[in-house]
Amino acid sequence: MRRKKSRYKHATIGKKKYYFYKIVWVDPCGDAGHADIDEMKKLKPAVMISQAYIFAKDKKHVWTFASYDTESAVFSDRNVFPKCIISKMEKIKI
Repeated sequence: MRRKKSRYKHATIGKKKYYFYKIVWVDPCGDAGHADIDEMKKLKPAVMISQAYIFAKDKKHVWTFASYDTESAVFSDRNVFPKCIISKMEKIKI
């Protein structure tokens, strides 16, 4: 019996495939107002989810984009994440 390959959502731009991911990351939160001890202890970072194509990654960073031109290699809705704030990256299946 042959095993079916997993297929992942991707965009082909030029001759390169860019895969689509769900990225879970932690965003520092702040407040400039006055707070007592109890309010101070309740302040927590936000857990955020971004969905985007991975443009590139290295040991310290992940570059993403969400929009692109169908005619040429032009990218929009771009971000760069420090890897230290990313808690999970999941490649999205079709």
